[in-house]
Amino acid sequence: MKEALGAAAGLLALAGLLPSPVEGAPGDDKAVVTAVSSQTSEDYVRERAPGGALKPETYTFGEGGYLAGAARDDSIDKLTFLDLAKTLAPALADEAYVAEADRDPNKTKLLIVVYWGKTNGTEGASGSVAYQNLQSSQAGPPPPTVAPKGNDHVSAGSAQVAAVIQAESENAQTGAYAEVSAENNLRNHADARNAALLGYGSELAATAGLEMTAMRGRREDVIAEIEENRYLVILMAYDFQELWKHKRHKLLWVTRLSVRERGTDFAKVLPAMVHYGSQYFGQDSRGVLRKELPKGSVEVGEIKSLGEVPEK
Repeated sequence: MKEALGAAAGLLALAGLLPSPVEGAPGDDKAVVTAVSSQTSEDYVRERAPGGALKPETYTFGEGGYLAGAARDDSIDKLTFLDLAKTLAPALADEAYVAEADRDPNKTKLLIVVYWGKTNGTEGASGSVAYQNLQSSQAGPPPPTVAPKGNDHVSAGSAQVAAVIQAESENAQTGAYAEVSAENNLRNHADARNAALLGYGSELAATAGLEMTAMRGRREDVIAEIEENRYLVILMAYDFQELWKHKRHKLLWVTRLSVRERGTDFAKVLPAMVHYGSQYFGQDSRGVLRKELPKGSVEVGEIKSLGEVPEK
């Protein structure tokens, strides 16, 4: 959880009482799999009634922000915070999280801040201009024609030409390597940022060093998921009383849901994503969990009250 809180802290800043915003292809027959990563603070424990049922905890929603992708996407761009809240509220209610109907700050335990959007993955980076330049430089120019023996003047000239060509080839390769190295650094930074957003940080760390082993497939699968564009929904639950009375951000739990963009209509798959992920609201998933989403849709009923963040 310390790692998760640290990553979250880098995405947050004071803006009144709320943290500031964080930052499908037809014909794809791969299954739509949702990934869930959830962590809780060490001092957050759900209380249970004598019969074992979870005791209700009141909350109010906060709009964290929308993380837009690099390209237009009507399946998510048109969704509003209220659309997200209408889908999330019933799932939260199933886990005994109840919107504070009276909107009384003194009766509200949690502020649940919601972020949603899409990551900009680095998939396909090996097809960049820098990689193409490196491949071209490695192919190299054809060797110069060697002059017949006995003509020292021509032989000397040919040797000079060969030396110049060799030097140009080496310079081209050096420059291409430098470009690729710079791109790899940018790619690694982008992957690390996306891993933090998606909740893949611990899994990425756990597979480090497996590249040259029989377990390299596991590492490759994790990298592939991080580097593809993914839709995501993040719920960050803060101690409302700490925020209201002391202006301190105390993160109690965070749940991250994501699904690959390619071949997926976010608006249609969102209810199923939330339905599956809701069982980990306020719970520790102990890593990234994945589940193939069922076909069809989940009906979301009407919501009487969502609650709101009180004014200062």
